[in-house]
Amino acid sequence: MRVLLVDDEERLVRSIAKGLEVEGIDVDMAFDGQDGYWRACEGSYDVVVLDIMMPGRNGYEVCRDLRSAKVWTPILMLTAKEGEYDEADAFELGADDYLRKPFSHVVLLARLRNLARRSSSSRLAPMVLRVDDLSLDPAAMVCRRGDEIIDLTRREFALLEAMIRRSPDVVPKGDLLDRVWGMDFQGDPNIIEVYVGYLRRKVDRPFAKTNIRTVRGVGYQLAPMPAAENEAAEAAG
Repeated sequence: MRVLLVDDEERLVRSIAKGLEVEGIDVDMAFDGQDGYWRACEGSYDVVVLDIMMPGRNGYEVCRDLRSAKVWTPILMLTAKEGEYDEADAFELGADDYLRKPFSHVVLLARLRNLARRSSSSRLAPMVLRVDDLSLDPAAMVCRRGDEIIDLTRREFALLEAMIRRSPDVVPKGDLLDRVWGMDFQGDPNIIEVYVGYLRRKVDRPFAKTNIRTVRGVGYQLAPMPAAENEAAEAAG
């Protein structure tokens, strides 16, 4: 899961992010409404956590503008205010859930996971993603070739999921970096090649498969093998 946290309380945001990252969630942070709006529009997130009371562009405005821009990422609104009218206003503007401060980490985590599941269902995403005999269960974090479970690290799983969700399209390298490593990643972009190599050694080569392909100058593709190659691989296996 990938989450965007938008709140001007920087210490709170960093504390929440640290707790979510321990749970295996990738987190991007924004400390004002304008930056949060831009990131939500440009990035690929499972949930946006959006504080209402921010100077300048407040959470209500960001939520309204995201929906006007046809960004349908689930939004969890945060507020320190009391009152049912604030909650009603948030839902009227397109928020999906509402949480009052202070809140527990356990409750926040449960809300985020629930919104991510609902989002997957609303996009009609399959419970299990498949290409040939390769299957990926994002909810259970399980990868299989046929009946054999393949052990992947969290980052390897995220990269494979990013490709399989857009199969058979070619996914640009920059899109994969943003999705898996985050928009603020400042490291060597060639990390993509390293991790694609890890995946090939675990997912393709032991099974004589070539589902993961490099499209030079563009990016990477996870696609079904041509019928003849698939039949040959099955016969060899």
